[in-house]
Amino acid sequence: MVLCATRHPTVRIRSVLSVLEKKSTVRFAAMSVQAVAAKMAEVELKDVAGKDASPAISPLTAKAEEKKSENNSSSSSAAAAAAVEPSPVKMPQASAMKRPDPQQNGGEAFVNCDGTVAEAPRLKKIQFADQKLEFNKRPTKIGRRSLSRSISQSSTDSYSSAASYTDSSDDETSPRDKQQKNSKGNADFCIKNIKQADFGRREIEIAEQEMPALMALRKRAQGEKPLAGAKIVGCTHITAQTAVLMETLSALGAQCRWAACNIYSTQNEVAAALAEGGFSVFAWKGESEDDFWWCIDRCVNVEGWQPNMILDDGGDLTHWIYKKYPNMFKKIKGIVEESVTGVHRLYQLSKAGKLCVPAMNVNDSVTKQKFDNLYCCRESILDGLKRTTDVMFGGKQVVVCGYGEVGKGCSAALKAMGSIVYVTEIDPICALQACMDGFRLVKLNEVIRQVDIVITCTGNKNVVVREYMDRMKNGCIVCNMGHSNTEIDVASLRTPELTWERVRSQVDHVIWPDGKRIVLLAEGRLLNLSCSTVPTFVLSITATTQALALIELYNAPEGRYKQDVYLLPKKMDEYVASLHLPTFDAHLTELSDEQAKYLGLNKNGPFKPNYYRY
Repeated sequence: MVLCATRHPTVRIRSVLSVLEKKSTVRFAAMSVQAVAAKMAEVELKDVAGKDASPAISPLTAKAEEKKSENNSSSSSAAAAAAVEPSPVKMPQASAMKRPDPQQNGGEAFVNCDGTVAEAPRLKKIQFADQKLEFNKRPTKIGRRSLSRSISQSSTDSYSSAASYTDSSDDETSPRDKQQKNSKGNADFCIKNIKQADFGRREIEIAEQEMPALMALRKRAQGEKPLAGAKIVGCTHITAQTAVLMETLSALGAQCRWAACNIYSTQNEVAAALAEGGFSVFAWKGESEDDFWWCIDRCVNVEGWQPNMILDDGGDLTHWIYKKYPNMFKKIKGIVEESVTGVHRLYQLSKAGKLCVPAMNVNDSVTKQKFDNLYCCRESILDGLKRTTDVMFGGKQVVVCGYGEVGKGCSAALKAMGSIVYVTEIDPICALQACMDGFRLVKLNEVIRQVDIVITCTGNKNVVVREYMDRMKNGCIVCNMGHSNTEIDVASLRTPELTWERVRSQVDHVIWPDGKRIVLLAEGRLLNLSCSTVPTFVLSITATTQALALIELYNAPEGRYKQDVYLLPKKMDEYVASLHLPTFDAHLTELSDEQAKYLGLNKNGPFKPNYYRY
């Protein structure tokens, strides 16, 4: 660059001129901006100053006064007048200055660019009629109750499950004390409010769009009626997705009576739609323990109707029939169970020789384990936590107890949101999987003091006991993603020294004497179905698996299944998966005859042996 400037002085001169030209342009632009700023400042407004505020004189005004004093040696009164009306002074800056004007009762005056003083426009205060009276009024008892109810309803609408009408009813009467009938005069049901049926029907219609396999099964098998004569008693979560399953079973020829397997998961408007459609449903959101067993008994104990199939979720219905009506098993053809807890109970009965009918373990089928447990929980854990607590996941320390399919889904979701995730596990294989997935394997007592969120998903009991909760930090969130409410020792928290404070629907503060509090969600019950929703498409996979299991057990020839617990045949798992593939416009590759022979497989499946782990 230096050599170029030396050899070509003309170029150098042009460069200098260019720089000077740019500087002059910038200076001109700056002067223009200052002029505009000065103009804008002349009309600038500020809040009205207090009456007793002393006049604030700017440094520029003081200079104006000093110059006038030097040019005019008059009396002190003249100097005081000069303080209010300074002589014109050339302003070193373009912006106008302002100061309180003592002559305007707390108003303000502007010192313009030429040094003259101008009165600021007066601001008018907006006065509300009876303003003090309105805000000083104490609400009446009715007014306070109405306001409280309004706040409660808005909280429920925003943070509870998709059943947006579930908790908004003003009627506090127990459904057991009501006499309700549907439009056809049928009264064989017990729900919150039959008038919500229209809302529930809309939710069921939305769910149908995301449950392609069930709808396809309904269409394909409707003419054959493979469940004709089946009398199915069910105890599951009563949601829009379950309603699609129930209506599919009915379309296939079955009669159904239903109760809820969780006291918080029922969508009241969906239950109303089912009752309006002729189903005998006994469930509502917020049942008591007594209500829970009463509803199950109403499903089972009815004159002139005896079930021959059981669809259970958790084993409570099966347990109740064994306890109260054991003779019913003489006509029951089989049990279909979809939860870890319920399957565990079935295996216990089988081991003790007390299982007197065949049972199908849907929980351990591939389509349930890999899709419902993993992918469903991966999405619904975030939904449940966000709706109930509005928690920010990034940077939070979370411990997930159990690294089965549910634990894997929860851990992956929270890690993706930026949480620091710890895992507890008893199985060395699952523990190794957690380590290989990048999670730190710990014992719960090692991290219980520092974590922000504790999530249980083991299917066990007393995973989080009082000792651990005593050591938790203030504000720690405690929740359960397993089916049973035994994982968190909630009973140990119901003691005189601890205070329970309801924050919103399904959210409680449990407060210790020193002021420390933990946030308990759904009283230790299943978080996603109690406090939010689950992805409908995933439930379509599980519901289709349940429907096929019922069809298989009901139509199986005598002797195919003994009094034991069975896994769903691999062929059925593959069929359920194939029914969902068209949703993604997916195209399966087909084996040639030569390839099938080489692998020793049937071209139409099954493609994996029963021992294969996906």
